[in-house]
Amino acid sequence: MVQLVRMKYGHRQILRIVALVLVCLLGVASSVSGRVHIAVLMSDSLTSTMRTLHGAQKAIRREHSQATFHSFHIGRSSDETLRIVDSVHTIRPTLLLTIGSSATQFAQDNFVDIPTVFAAVMYPVLSGFVKSTARPGRNITGASIDVPIDVQFRYFKKIVPNLKRVGVLYTVSTASLIPQAAAKAEGLNLKLAAVVEGIWSLADPNLFDPRSTKYILLNTARKGIPFMGFSRHVVASGALFALDFDYKAVGHQAGEIVNRVIKGEKPQEISVTSADVIWFHYNEKTAKHIEVTIPEELVAVAKEVYR
Repeated sequence: MVQLVRMKYGHRQILRIVALVLVCLLGVASSVSGRVHIAVLMSDSLTSTMRTLHGAQKAIRREHSQATFHSFHIGRSSDETLRIVDSVHTIRPTLLLTIGSSATQFAQDNFVDIPTVFAAVMYPVLSGFVKSTARPGRNITGASIDVPIDVQFRYFKKIVPNLKRVGVLYTVSTASLIPQAAAKAEGLNLKLAAVVEGIWSLADPNLFDPRSTKYILLNTARKGIPFMGFSRHVVASGALFALDFDYKAVGHQAGEIVNRVIKGEKPQEISVTSADVIWFHYNEKTAKHIEVTIPEELVAVAKEVYR
């Protein structure tokens, strides 16, 4: 019988048939045992990435102790892409867990039919991953690293009590975020304006390169204008303060979403989460220079103080 198959199909075709049979058997075994297989896509092994992954795994294993994680580091070559795509299809995962924007884009380019939960993604609507944070609208949802705008403005008002008008720096890349920011500001009796008592910033890659960041920090300090950075790194360079997030906590949020998808909820019907563990960072030297007093309640909980 084997000889007849060889004569009819050839060696390579036999291998393909065998591989197909194994894939089918794997899928049947997986469904029968009820095991959860999660394909994890990452673009690097940075500490932030691994903390995000560990947070997600901890949350998932709390409800699915036998879950199997298959990790893939996405590459740049076409050969590497094909290898990962074939491998993911072979394991037939329950869903995809993507860490970061690059991995999430890779998933959207290659696995639109597989439920996807992302973690540690900034501006998921602006990035085109979801239609809205409330109702993603596609086979995808997840945990963003966005700190809610109203939370940012509330911190700003604590630090600058007389704050009424807030300036914002942005380019066409982040312009679509401004209407929402203006609405949030209005709800807190603030107004986005040109003549201001403080400047708020967005993580705009087209605006904040090393040279422009230095220029902005120097000029706001010289004019005594409180400048809220978009990350602790900007505070280290001279911004008055910034709010940051905890990667492990973001991963935990993603893991909880994964559990909901495994139970049968559709990703497109699960709202995207924003950062819920928030760290306060401030620059003491800048505060003294522009004569701003950081409230004691914030000094007491500051994650990092730059001097």
